[in-house]
Amino acid sequence: MRFAREGRPFMLIAAAVTAATLAMAVRSPVAAWAAVPVTALAFLVFYFFRDPERQIPEEYGLVVAPGDGKVIEITEVEEPSFFEGPCRRISIFLSIFDVHVQRAPASGSVVHRAYNPGGFTVAWHPKASQDNEQSSLGVVTDSGRFLVRQIAGLIARRIITYPEEGQTLERGERIGLIRFGSRVDLFIPLEWPLECAVGDRAVGGTTVMARQPAATTDGGGP
Repeated sequence: MRFAREGRPFMLIAAAVTAATLAMAVRSPVAAWAAVPVTALAFLVFYFFRDPERQIPEEYGLVVAPGDGKVIEITEVEEPSFFEGPCRRISIFLSIFDVHVQRAPASGSVVHRAYNPGGFTVAWHPKASQDNEQSSLGVVTDSGRFLVRQIAGLIARRIITYPEEGQTLERGERIGLIRFGSRVDLFIPLEWPLECAVGDRAVGGTTVMARQPAATTDGGGP
């Protein structure tokens, strides 16, 4: 199993505390009792930072999920920072048990990157897309543009975004991570046909969320 590099400090601390507790458990009944929850907590830390390999679809024009979780909302919105107008927002809620590594929905060039400080309300609330701490990546493809927004949640306190402006992304490439519960919004043009619905479970880099029109008409597109 692969693990996100941002989790290594937490994993090392968890492993060290567990090892020390198990060593003391040989001589101390109290440490023996403590070893059970400490070991369980260490397991959860490793589990949270898992970063499994994914089978990325190769068909032209597909737009895949930027993250693991449940689709909680699909709605038409005004997005002023990148689209500067109407677009469609697909919101995915990541529970603490989901993989928290984000991936590029489609291939293209990063032309917009923005970070906005904010609050830490529950990530499933619709206003979290505006009010919570967030990091956004705007990408241009051969068929249009899309925006991925990483949003902090109630207990999330760290958003990590890898790509810089000018960088070229491939569909399914890792683009970042949010620690400890969060939400990812995908903004796409209104004319891109949807392939998902509210209530669907999404797997980052694998689940198809939409299609780029060029692929449905001439077989082209990224």
